[in-house]
Amino acid sequence: MKKILLHLLNLIKSIYKLLPIPRSLHLVIYKFIFSKLVGIKAFMRSEYYEQWLIQRGYNPKTLEMQRNHLFESMPKISIAVPMYNTNCLYFEVLINSLKDQTYSNWELCLADGSDERNNQIEELCNTDKRIKYLFLGGNKGISGNTNEALKIATGDYIGFMDHDDFLPAFSLYEIVKFINENPDAQIMYSDETHYYEIKKKNVYSPHLKPCFSPDYLRTVNYICHFLIIKKELIKRIGEFKSEYDGSQDYDFTLRASELTDKIYHIPLILYHWRIHGESYSKADITPSRLTGKKAIEDHLKRLGLKGTVHLSEISDFYNVEYDVLGNPSVSIIIPNKDQINLLKNCIDSLKKLTTYSNYEIIIVENNSEDKDTFDYYKELEKYDNIRVLFYPEKGFNYSKLINYGVQNSKSDYIVQLNNDTVLLTPNWLELMLGFAQRPDVGAVGVRMYYPDMSNQHSGVAVPFTSDIPCGHVFVKLSKGDPGYMARLTTIMNYRAVTGACLMCRRDLYEKAGGMDEQLVVAYNDADLCMKFLALGLVNVYNPNVEFMHYESKSRKYDTTRKKKMLFRNEGEYFSQKWKEEIKNGDPYYSMEIDKVY
Repeated sequence: MKKILLHLLNLIKSIYKLLPIPRSLHLVIYKFIFSKLVGIKAFMRSEYYEQWLIQRGYNPKTLEMQRNHLFESMPKISIAVPMYNTNCLYFEVLINSLKDQTYSNWELCLADGSDERNNQIEELCNTDKRIKYLFLGGNKGISGNTNEALKIATGDYIGFMDHDDFLPAFSLYEIVKFINENPDAQIMYSDETHYYEIKKKNVYSPHLKPCFSPDYLRTVNYICHFLIIKKELIKRIGEFKSEYDGSQDYDFTLRASELTDKIYHIPLILYHWRIHGESYSKADITPSRLTGKKAIEDHLKRLGLKGTVHLSEISDFYNVEYDVLGNPSVSIIIPNKDQINLLKNCIDSLKKLTTYSNYEIIIVENNSEDKDTFDYYKELEKYDNIRVLFYPEKGFNYSKLINYGVQNSKSDYIVQLNNDTVLLTPNWLELMLGFAQRPDVGAVGVRMYYPDMSNQHSGVAVPFTSDIPCGHVFVKLSKGDPGYMARLTTIMNYRAVTGACLMCRRDLYEKAGGMDEQLVVAYNDADLCMKFLALGLVNVYNPNVEFMHYESKSRKYDTTRKKKMLFRNEGEYFSQKWKEEIKNGDPYYSMEIDKVY
């Protein structure tokens, strides 16, 4: 069903100008299909926003308290809005949402490039002295109109809005509160909703975002709304550029991210993005896709990163494939005890499909007992790039096995791989190396499927829930389901990825101290990833590399009392080791997503 919808979406996009239907109807059809692809469950659960308000105590009494509150710092917030043939009804909602703000030190800077003056628009602008309205007498395009709005902004911080969107009453208050708590913040962005009016009913589709995620940003402009930037930084960024019109905000955000690391996510819904038949952003999307692609390409060039930007099958999304620099060596370390059928399937898939040549396979033999196992090892002796290491200790300790394999290898890069996996992507090593070579990247993970092709791994949240220290996200979703906001199919940064297939630089592995050998069975991969984060690195989930995973078939699940006790003890050890990080929640993954998807 998902593939049919995707083909239908692409068909409508390509022949939209030839369809004998009104443009507004085309957009309704497009939006319906798009919502199916990137979160129809969130789209349907409109009650979430009302519950969200109640849970956070937003009520008339709270709002009145906010109006009377005096912050130590009371910066002026300028809201820059480009206008063009603006819908008066929508504009009135925008104006009223600003006038209703519980924080009063703001100004609204409007630059109108409409074809002619609109008396109703100007009357609305005259209702508050904090509203600055500039009629340009001609359309300078969305970038040019935005630049004109910036010229009349006098605030300490600049927020960016579209002319048909609106803010909840507490939006600016929460932003100023955040600035007082984080005075070093130069770029801030919040969660938002996609707001629809369907049969006179308000529907809020929440977009719950991660903390600053450089790889996610190079895949889609997830920051979008509500973006607030310190005015001093805007002077350094420069103007919006018309060559990126349609994706001018994407280019602007990418350029901003290159100039500071003081980028903060405010995990509150502070913006309502109206989706309707006249939405510019969802009109003829082909030009904006191409300018978005150019924005990413130019961003990579400025950073000195070599790679290719591909258009994703899903609208507004991209895939970055980084070049492999040189011919680095890779050691693929596979712990094994008997279960030769599993190991053989794994090895055969690697030999048959892998397109990269400079790799070796190291099997860390862990006290096997079956004769067939050693017979198979003898067969492997004919391959120059496969060798068997005999682990000298008794018992199973996954961390020790991987550490032993690394200690007995000399390659530039390490891949730890489970013996119960089967490769599906031929150029997997190239795709992983491209990310692992970047100096800001720690671990690189992949997408894994259960044998029924449902999702087994697409990133690890730490913590996963209030009582589970870490867990896989979006487990069991079908292969055709892109997940919440297409995150299953999107290159993302997560706190952790699974050790069932994990690549990292050898020097980083050693710098992090390798696998924690007190974590015998579980949490050791997440622990390694957390150590990379502590070094100031990011971990990457790359869905373009795919494996089948017959999870825990070689070691079996923790069903005995002893195994359950070991798993629980290791969970407690991991939780204590990363106590502060777990207490503060996972900045890359919101537990709230389960409520909307």
